[in-house]
Amino acid sequence: MRQVGLVVHPRRELDSALTALRQWADAHDVRVVQVHASGEEQSVADPGAAADCDLIVALGGDGTTLAALHAAAAVAKPVLGVACGSLGALTAVTADALADALDHVAAGDWRPRPLPALRIASEEAEPLRAINDFVIVREGAGQLIAEVRVDGELFIRLAGDGLVVATTLGSSAYTLAAGGPVLAPGGSGVVVTPLAPHGGCCPPLVAGPDSTFEIRLDPGHGGARLEVDGQIRRTAEPGVDHVFGVSLQAGYATLVSLGGEEPMLAGLRRRGVLADSPRIVARDARDNR
Repeated sequence: MRQVGLVVHPRRELDSALTALRQWADAHDVRVVQVHASGEEQSVADPGAAADCDLIVALGGDGTTLAALHAAAAVAKPVLGVACGSLGALTAVTADALADALDHVAAGDWRPRPLPALRIASEEAEPLRAINDFVIVREGAGQLIAEVRVDGELFIRLAGDGLVVATTLGSSAYTLAAGGPVLAPGGSGVVVTPLAPHGGCCPPLVAGPDSTFEIRLDPGHGGARLEVDGQIRRTAEPGVDHVFGVSLQAGYATLVSLGGEEPMLAGLRRRGVLADSPRIVARDARDNR
């Protein structure tokens, strides 16, 4: 490797990870630059272009890694996620193991983990890409109205707070919090979960990876906002209908896998996102006395 690009958490303390990275880079004659990414507020290195880097390193958590993946996707560069805090779904190593991880990557001892993304097209602007989820949510008072078609067939028309459209990876994030299903690792598909629908029968929907969606949006009196991977990207003004075409784009970004990463379901249980019924917990406590 000749150059490594950094994407960093906007506020988290990163001194130990930065020290380890700089010491490794100095020892291996590798230049370190900072790559521009959405939401970045800390300046830790001279600016550089992602296209000129051999590897992008994300220092922070899953949100920082998502930002790095978007920055790297346009130039087909791999991303190493480094947890500076708790280990997440996208971070391969903790900060104290960073130097060893860089040794493995420099030696070619790693596997690419391709990640798909939702492609969100509209007539008003360039397509958006979402690795986790695309969210349409009301901006102010009042409900929005959305019509969702899957492969040309009407699924639901709802009035409510909005919709979450998620990838397999994103199925354990916002859509799960809204009552949607988790898609098991190894599967591929898209989850559509309504947010607080007002009446009717509007269950979450799981569709295959080749399905296409058309979402017709009436933002209502308060307008709506469009969020991609937790970041507000656009707004939909009141009084104007919008149409979005959503499909799954395979191989959008590449995450570095070093082997031995925590399985997805185990990680969700460790972080308390998935939890056993209280009756089971009480029984286990009683049996272990």
